[in-house]
Amino acid sequence: MNGKFTGIVLLLIAATTATFAQKTQFTHQDTLRGSITPERVWWDLTYYHLSVNVNPEDSTFSGENLIQYRVLEPQQKLQIDLQPPMEISKITQNGVEQKFERDGNVWFVSLSKKQQKDEVLELLVEFGGKPKVSRRAPWDGGVSWKKDQKGRPFIATANQGDGASLWWPCKDHPYDEPDSMLMSITFPGKLMDVSNGQLRKLENNNNGTKTAHWFVNNPINSYGVNINIGNYVHFGDVYKGEKGDLDCNFWVLDYNLEKAKEHFKQARQMLEAFEHWFGPYPFYEDGYKLVEVPYPGMEHQSSVTYGNGFENGYMGRDESHTGWGMKFDFIIIHESGHEWFANSITNWDEADMWIHESFTAYSESLFVEYFWGKKAGAEYCRGTRLNIRNDRPIVGVYGVNHPGSGDMYSKGANMLHTLRQIVDNDEKWRQILRGLNKTFRHQTVKAEQIEEFISIETGLNLDSFFDQYLRDTKIPTLEYAVAGDEIRYRWVNCTANFNMKIKVFINGEMKWLHPGRRWETFKLEENYRSFEVDPNFYVAVFQSTVIK
Repeated sequence: MNGKFTGIVLLLIAATTATFAQKTQFTHQDTLRGSITPERVWWDLTYYHLSVNVNPEDSTFSGENLIQYRVLEPQQKLQIDLQPPMEISKITQNGVEQKFERDGNVWFVSLSKKQQKDEVLELLVEFGGKPKVSRRAPWDGGVSWKKDQKGRPFIATANQGDGASLWWPCKDHPYDEPDSMLMSITFPGKLMDVSNGQLRKLENNNNGTKTAHWFVNNPINSYGVNINIGNYVHFGDVYKGEKGDLDCNFWVLDYNLEKAKEHFKQARQMLEAFEHWFGPYPFYEDGYKLVEVPYPGMEHQSSVTYGNGFENGYMGRDESHTGWGMKFDFIIIHESGHEWFANSITNWDEADMWIHESFTAYSESLFVEYFWGKKAGAEYCRGTRLNIRNDRPIVGVYGVNHPGSGDMYSKGANMLHTLRQIVDNDEKWRQILRGLNKTFRHQTVKAEQIEEFISIETGLNLDSFFDQYLRDTKIPTLEYAVAGDEIRYRWVNCTANFNMKIKVFINGEMKWLHPGRRWETFKLEENYRSFEVDPNFYVAVFQSTVIK
């Protein structure tokens, strides 16, 4: 496509979408959920033991959660999150009942025992009710009470946006995670529950039920905790990875076993590619697990869920519009990529959800590159630009559980792809990605930590770069004009301090330009024939005929 025409089209898109501003009124409940309240800040999660009885006959959950914590600064009021219609019936500490009161989705506990700094204490929270039903998981959070093709119960939880507190009482904010967790799930005995981590024990109860005890050895974000119940069969594999033997376990409905054995070979390919790009799989102790569910899928830690029909693409579509997206199963690759970005490296605040989604969306093109070459990977990434809306900034609003635009996927991926071009050293770029996973492994992080790390490792001041792509909706536009034996160029439609260098081809010869907001000049050594911008930069291009 002609560069001038492309630039005009993109400039018009930018001008239109940049005028859109989302106006949202945030509530008291948004603040309670999304901020580190005084009732949260003084205690640090260390351990959960979540016990849940799942009853398909009346769509209820009941059980208890043992919450262990360390006192950072002594206080007497503690916040637990559990959303209606679920109810807390009793809270005890050291066998003594505690007083509590409800404020919408939040329960404030008045602790009778004086809390001492550095003391490790426990609360036992008993709860029950009919959790919110998910009508369109995973976008609409809650519990999916479905039936499989043979009419048997097929049940799953998924609650990324709406929160884990839809169905279990917890500290429902991403900044704090338990160091480990035990899940004891009771379910009808003819079925099987598959949850996070390793299966420690499977008990046959005397009332026609079973209890599966799953243990997570590593920190886990609350939304990653899941229950999956169905007529599952199991098969496994051992992947020889960077840290040794990795247990890989696959749980699918019985009638899908043979197709899954073939299709799930892509999980091995995923591990090979992502260990190359990002470093060792982050949860060797817990293993890797892929679990069939009655919805498309999600990134539950060490229990990645899958419902993409055992076909390549995403629900039959190619997210890149290039053909490369039909070479692999989008759900296996994307949701597993979240083991590195989301489950190991977790955002501190939901406003920085791009840390999860931008890197993971970018991982798709890296997977393509690993198996089909650098050109293919770049084509895949560029193809996803058709999904970008530039409706609002990628970064959301802090302190109110409000992520930014869905552009955190495709635009975020193209931001990172652009940054790779600036680095201009593929091995250095790979080591930056691996360095992120080594430095921030099993941590909750703020955006500034990620941005600062990349700036230090590249040796570049990337403040204006991240501000442009994360905190603004405009597509930076390289405006140029040919005047005699000179080409004039500058950045327009961008933030005030934007100064990204860019690779161009002048008369077919590669050049690096360093535009600013004012006109710069490139002296031609021969008659002008052509001016092209490297398409791997996510920018617009506009040829001007008038220089002011």
